[in-house]
Amino acid sequence: MVNQRADRSQRLAWLEGIRIFAVAMLLLYHAQLRFTGYAYTPQPTGLEDNLRQLFAATEELPLRGVLTQLLSLPSWFGFQFIDVFVLISGFSLVLSLKGKLLQVGSFLQQRFLRLLWPFWTIAWLSYPVLWAIAVATGTNQPNPWYMFVGISFPLVYDSNGQLLIGTSGPWWLMSLILSFAVLFPFLWMLMRRWGAMNLLVVSVLLTVTYRTLAVYVFGGHPTYVVWDSPAGWHPFALFLPKFSTFVIGMAVGQAYLRHQGPIYWDTQRVLTVGIPAYVSGFICQFYLWGWIWADLLLPVGLCLCLMVVFRALASLSWVASLLLAIGGHSYSYFLLHGLVTDRTLELFVQGSSRRYDLSLPLILVGTLILAILVDYTGPLIRRIVLGLLRDVDYVLSIAPTLHRRVWDPQVGDQVCYQGEAGWTVLKVEKLLDEQEFFVYQVSDGQRSLWVNEDDLEPAGKRSR
Repeated sequence: MVNQRADRSQRLAWLEGIRIFAVAMLLLYHAQLRFTGYAYTPQPTGLEDNLRQLFAATEELPLRGVLTQLLSLPSWFGFQFIDVFVLISGFSLVLSLKGKLLQVGSFLQQRFLRLLWPFWTIAWLSYPVLWAIAVATGTNQPNPWYMFVGISFPLVYDSNGQLLIGTSGPWWLMSLILSFAVLFPFLWMLMRRWGAMNLLVVSVLLTVTYRTLAVYVFGGHPTYVVWDSPAGWHPFALFLPKFSTFVIGMAVGQAYLRHQGPIYWDTQRVLTVGIPAYVSGFICQFYLWGWIWADLLLPVGLCLCLMVVFRALASLSWVASLLLAIGGHSYSYFLLHGLVTDRTLELFVQGSSRRYDLSLPLILVGTLILAILVDYTGPLIRRIVLGLLRDVDYVLSIAPTLHRRVWDPQVGDQVCYQGEAGWTVLKVEKLLDEQEFFVYQVSDGQRSLWVNEDDLEPAGKRSR
């Protein structure tokens, strides 16, 4: 989901297509849930009962447009693309190394900033807009506490473990994304040490064990389910329930770099594995025991099937160019889609099926346009912020030293250089860097050096 900012030649067009399609399906999922008042989410009551509820909820949708009617049924399951993003993230991070040695400190710094700068850009730009909309329409203004969390570091929890970034519901995923960024160097080391297959087996065992505990011991339910359980969805909001999915992505990425693995399978083999995996995961999500397995199978099946579709589309050069152009904005699209969808439904749709039909394509395209603007605006905001930080650092670290100057060496003066006597000032130069700063050419009769004024003392002061 995160834009790797790789050269276009180094990016896979079909992969970018999966990214943008996945985030669009998430937008449709959240829009339909909000519009219908959460009329349907998967329940652990069996396949037959869920299909009955699903078709009943779909038939009750007062939809008139052809697009909304076609998308209404798959939109109920748009949540499945969260795990698609997790798998793709593991794959993309391996590709981003380009076969080079992983420098942990440099990787974490670059990764965190790559994740946080778009988030901060959207938060800083959106809050004034949201406040202005609230004032103009008489609706609720953004919560000041959520605003503070959004403009600072988006990992603040309350006493119940709830992530406090309530401005946009999908932003809960930020903690998951950052968790995998931290884990990746360690997992990459284990993959190189143990081998991809061994790490994959261990990760599946850990994931299945944790998901079993989450369902039967912790009393939790998956994040996409509305169900009365003791711990709610919190046990499934950690990285552990999706741990093996991320490792699968890494293993596929390593195999791809070696010209092996599923990316090189023919279409028949891909669909032979992908379709049964997806169907099995789809059925599992309707049973309590199935919650253990559903999210392991669904992303594998979805990614394989979508790879076939978008490979075929990307075989057309103009489609490939289009996918490469818009796929890199999928992360900003994700961060924005909740804000755009919620405000549109609240201010324009207001429960009207006709307005919903009209707004849905506009929301899809409008969010992409906003994401592109954010990605082009982000570097400017980053330069401004970093410039301000450098100015603050300059004032607090350099300027006080300059203001403490109590003597003014002149040409011909005898001085001590770094505590050593016998030096004479030959020349004085004044530099301008925010404020006046002096450098001096000094000589001890044998050497001639240009030195900083802070390295000089009057000849009467000698170090012991």
